[in-house]
Amino acid sequence: MGLGFDVHPFSDDPARHLVLGGVTVEGAGLAGHSDADVVAHAVADAVLGAAGLEDLGTLFPASDDRYRGASSIALLADVAARVAATRLWIVNVDVVVAAERPVLGPHTAAMARNIRDALQPAREPMGDGVHVSVKPKRAEGLGAIGRAEGIGAWAVALLERG
Repeated sequence: MGLGFDVHPFSDDPARHLVLGGVTVEGAGLAGHSDADVVAHAVADAVLGAAGLEDLGTLFPASDDRYRGASSIALLADVAARVAATRLWIVNVDVVVAAERPVLGPHTAAMARNIRDALQPAREPMGDGVHVSVKPKRAEGLGAIGRAEGIGAWAVALLERG
């Protein structure tokens, strides 16, 4: 089992796109070195942790310009390939994304599909594929997320040895 968490504040840059789970969502984008996809980042750290590999920030450091503006879904696919090389298979990923705005419910199926597709390199070869669920939650006005200062995500991943 692995647990991942990520949070990013909203960006002041009006040209910055909001990307969550590889889906471009209407609304202010998040500040970050890559595309700041908190959903993909949380999933990557959950998967990496379960596999006993280094964390996302170590593998793809913000100090490296190669990752400036990088697609976090592409980074997640790289993570899946690294995990597959260890002969571990991803069985299940469960994600909670916390945001006061925008409304995320209409986008969760597409997010789950993008995450599942990115994780395919590490799915069990004879299995049905990786099960992914994404659930939107609100902070009900509490804390930085509740004040709509940013978006956070938590993910857990279950892996098994091949």
